[in-house]
Amino acid sequence: MYLLLVILVYIFFAKIFVDWKKWKEYYPTIQYFIISNMLYNFIFYQHTLWAYKAVTVKWLNHTLIELVFSFFIIPVVIMIYLRYLPKGKKILVYIGIWVAYFSFLEFLFVKKGIFIYENGWGIIWSTLFNIILFGMVTIHYKRPMAALILSVPVMAVLLFIFHPSLSELK
Repeated sequence: MYLLLVILVYIFFAKIFVDWKKWKEYYPTIQYFIISNMLYNFIFYQHTLWAYKAVTVKWLNHTLIELVFSFFIIPVVIMIYLRYLPKGKKILVYIGIWVAYFSFLEFLFVKKGIFIYENGWGIIWSTLFNIILFGMVTIHYKRPMAALILSVPVMAVLLFIFHPSLSELK
C-alpha cells in the first residue's frame, strides 16, 4: 500500500515538475545512480546496511521495492533535482534542501517500519550519505569523469567501514 502511494506521488511529481524535453540530458546521470545503487545491492547483498520492508503483503520484498525505487522513483527525483539545479553558492542550500527532504522521508519510513537499518547504519549515516549522493549526482551531471573517479574512494571508504570481510582488516 505504501509503495503504491509513493508511486502515485512520484507520478504526480513527474507530471508537474519534470521537463520531459530534457530527459536525454539527464539520462547519463540517472544511469550513474542506478548502476551505483545496483552495485551497492550486489556487494552488500548478504550484509545490507538498510532494507525496505513491506508491511502489507509478504511477496513485496526489499528487492522488488529497490527495483521500483531505482528504475522509477529515482529517475523522477534526479530529473526534478537537475532541472532546478542553481548555479553558484545557492547550490549548497539547494543540496541541503534535498538532503533534508530525503532524510526526513527516510525518518518517516523508519518510524512506519517500512525502512530498517542494519549492521551499524542509522539516520546520521544516511544523512551523510545523502550529502554525498546529491553532491556526486551534481558532479556527475557537470563532469561525469570526475564523478566516476571520486566514486571509487567513496565506495572504498564505505566498504572498509561497513563490509564485514573488509572490516576485519582494520
